[in-house]
Amino acid sequence: MALNFPDLTQLYAHDYDTVIDVRSPAEFAEDHLPGAINLPVLNNEERARVGTIYVQESPFLARKLGAALVFRNAASHIEQHLSHHEGSWRPLVYCWRGGQRSGSFSWMLQQIGWRAEVIDGGYRTYRRLVKANLYDDPLAHRLVALDGYTGTAKTELLALLYTRGVQVLDLEALANHRGSLLGERPGGQPSQKAFESALAGALCGMNPARPIMVEAESSKIGNLILPPSLWNALCAAPRVNITAPIEARATYLVRAYDDILSDSDRLRDRLSPLRLHRGHEVVDGWMHLIEAGEKQALTQALMEQHYDPAYTKSRRSRTVEVLASLDLATLDDVGLSEATTRLESLLDQF
Repeated sequence: MALNFPDLTQLYAHDYDTVIDVRSPAEFAEDHLPGAINLPVLNNEERARVGTIYVQESPFLARKLGAALVFRNAASHIEQHLSHHEGSWRPLVYCWRGGQRSGSFSWMLQQIGWRAEVIDGGYRTYRRLVKANLYDDPLAHRLVALDGYTGTAKTELLALLYTRGVQVLDLEALANHRGSLLGERPGGQPSQKAFESALAGALCGMNPARPIMVEAESSKIGNLILPPSLWNALCAAPRVNITAPIEARATYLVRAYDDILSDSDRLRDRLSPLRLHRGHEVVDGWMHLIEAGEKQALTQALMEQHYDPAYTKSRRSRTVEVLASLDLATLDDVGLSEATTRLESLLDQF
C-alpha cells in the first residue's frame, strides 16, 4: 500500500534509509525531494518516445514498450547501484504521480526482500504539500529581518549567527544569488520549484517557537520569486537596521564581490543597462573607473549613485517595526564579531 503523508513536516520526518526518485533526469533536475537520489527507470529520450507512441499510436503499445524499458533499467540499477545494501534496507520510492514507474521499481525491490514503499501520489503529492506550505498557509515561523544599505555585511552576519546556533534562513544561499544586479554566482540559479523545495525543507527543519533571522530582501532574488507565505511574513517582520560608514562598506564589497569586480567585460555588460535609469554621464563615470581598475572608487560610486538611492526610495514606500539599529564602525572580523554578539543578545529577548 502506498504511503500517505498529510503534511510536509511528516513527509520530511520519514524514517526510510534512502529516497529514490525514478523519474527521468530532466524531471529530477527541475526539482525533487531533498536528499533524494535519481535512479530513472526511463531516461529523457525513452520517456519522450513512450509518450509519443501513447499519443500517436496506441496506449497498449506504449505500455508494452514502457514496461520492457522500465524493468531493463531497474535491473541495471539494482546490479550497479543498489547491490551493496543489506536485507534490512528500507527505500522510499516515488515517480511523477505514484503510478507505474515507482510501482514497478518498488515491486522489484520487494521481491528481493528489501522493504520498499511508494509515496502515494508521487511527486505531485510532494509538490502539493510544498505549495500549501509556501503559498496557501500562513508561515508558522517568526522572522526577524536584518536590514540596511548594500555592503553592510548582512549575509556574513547571518553566517556568523548560524555558527552560534541561531536559526537562520539564508535566502541568497538557497537562491545561489547575492540578490543584486551584480549578484550572479557560479553554477546559476536553481529552478523556481527547486528553490521552493529548499525553502520548505529549511523551514520545516526549524523550531517555530524560536525566531528566525533572515536578510530583508526584495520579492525577487535574481530570477527567483519569494513565495507568498514567506514574502508576507518577511514584509511584516520586525527589522534590525545595520549601518556602517560608506568607506567601510566599499572596502567590504571589494572583498565580497571580487569575482565580478575583477571581470571588466562582465561588469560593463551588467552596468550598461543602467544608463536608462541613472543617465549616460553617471554610467560613463563608472566605465572610466572600471578601465582604471579603481575597484574601491567604483564600489563607492555605485552605492552613492545607484544602490543607496534605490534602497532609500524602497524604504519610503513601506512602514516597518524597527527593533534596534546597530551602527558598526568597521566591517572587519572584530567589528562583525561584536555585531553578532549584539544580535544574538537581541534575539534572546525577542
